[in-house]
Amino acid sequence: MTLSHSLVITIMLEHYVKKILNARVYDVAQETPLQAAPQLSERLGNKILLKREDLQPVFSFKIRGAYNKIVQLSAEERACGVVTASAGNHAQGVALAAKFLGIKATIVMPKTTPEIKVKAVRARGARVVLHGDAFPESLAHSLKLVEEKGFVYIHPYDDPDVIAGQGTVAMEILRQHQGPLHAVFVPCGGGGLIAGVAAYIKYVRPEVKIIGVEPVDSNCLQQAMAAGERVVLPQVGLFADGVAVTQIGEHTFAICRDYVDEVVTVSTDELCAAMKDIYDDTRSITEPAGALAVAGIKKYVERTGIVGENLVAIDSGANVNFDRLRHVAERAELGEQREAIIAVTIPEKPGSFKQFCEAIGKRQITEFNYRYHTDGTAHIFVGVQTHPDLDPRAALVESLREQGFPVLDLTENELAKLHIRHMVGGHADAVTSERVFRFEFPERPGALFNFLNKLGGRWNISMFHYRNHGAADGRVLAALQIPEDEQPLLAEALDKIGYRYWDETENPAYQLFLG
Repeated sequence: MTLSHSLVITIMLEHYVKKILNARVYDVAQETPLQAAPQLSERLGNKILLKREDLQPVFSFKIRGAYNKIVQLSAEERACGVVTASAGNHAQGVALAAKFLGIKATIVMPKTTPEIKVKAVRARGARVVLHGDAFPESLAHSLKLVEEKGFVYIHPYDDPDVIAGQGTVAMEILRQHQGPLHAVFVPCGGGGLIAGVAAYIKYVRPEVKIIGVEPVDSNCLQQAMAAGERVVLPQVGLFADGVAVTQIGEHTFAICRDYVDEVVTVSTDELCAAMKDIYDDTRSITEPAGALAVAGIKKYVERTGIVGENLVAIDSGANVNFDRLRHVAERAELGEQREAIIAVTIPEKPGSFKQFCEAIGKRQITEFNYRYHTDGTAHIFVGVQTHPDLDPRAALVESLREQGFPVLDLTENELAKLHIRHMVGGHADAVTSERVFRFEFPERPGALFNFLNKLGGRWNISMFHYRNHGAADGRVLAALQIPEDEQPLLAEALDKIGYRYWDETENPAYQLFLG
């Protein structure tokens, strides 16, 4: 860093700190708590603090920057009305700020925006225009409206007043925690939040690390810092839609390139695990982008091995579609390395399932999918509970191979996790004398093995599906090949198992897709 560049940066930081100190955000925003996360802290060996920006009136920090920008508009600018492009959180901030100040607002949102965010914007009186599949297309359309309608554009991140508004988060953090602080972890999309936080903290407490966190498939800041200049990503992942940005902002990068210490990237599974971590400690549900900082802390601690430090994660928002939680729950255990997804080959003969369960031992089976294929071998898709320290995935795979079971580890295989697990099966033309039953039994460790043990090895199992959802009841769909002369023995055998069951052999869904 040359002396002249150092002076320029120092002057810029001073400029931003003054703007942050004078930012007008508290007409509509709240000072959010800095809340301890005791369970996560104990697990990671560091004190983890959550800056609860999900508790803002719009459930996101974005209200700060939006209001700080709009409140400073002239009377002439206010009369024109405002427009912005946003995936949702900034949109809600602009809508609420405009409504509070009596200004007309138009919001351009990608068609992929979660419905909860669209409804929230409309509920705050703004006009919503759905345009494009991603932010860049929405941005281009909003700028077109500026030319055609004369609206004032409110940028979601790349504006000094917006950056200053977001920087008030840092001002609160340092006021709420005045002791030693190792690092603040900040979710990053276009960079408005991390730029404001970095500007304030590096000016007041330069020893505190500022660590950005991005999804591995939306890492525009990480790539820009590596290249030394802003880059445009060819495409971005949409799971964490709040940070789905192809290029870091110009104003934001001017700060981040010198005052962000590093950027950590995390996977979708790691994000899902972080959402669960936040829920476990706060009983609150954050959006994927809101959990980025916690996911980043976990990865940073694992990589560096630090202990006994104070680490702050900015929980940036809670605007998530409820139906998204189905996917989050499915992937959280994988993100915690507490579940392995494997494909195992076993002999196609009675008793093989039971032998496999004995090889698994006391480990909890979380999923079991199978459909008859050939007379020789059976391929089963299995989920098994693991532990990253006490019983890692590698130990499970090695143990099964030592016992003679061919195993393919699919835990990192996206195709397997997203699709194959739901498609194992299909018609089996070679299957004869098949009867199909649905079972329910009390769910507890070892329940599946107990069921198979009671089912015994009398008849060949030609189809099997089981998934542990943490519910009170375990649910199994199973098909048995039963010779015609043994059909009268079936009811007595099933009754001896002692679990509720239903004969689904004539069910049209089975007949259509699996029979």
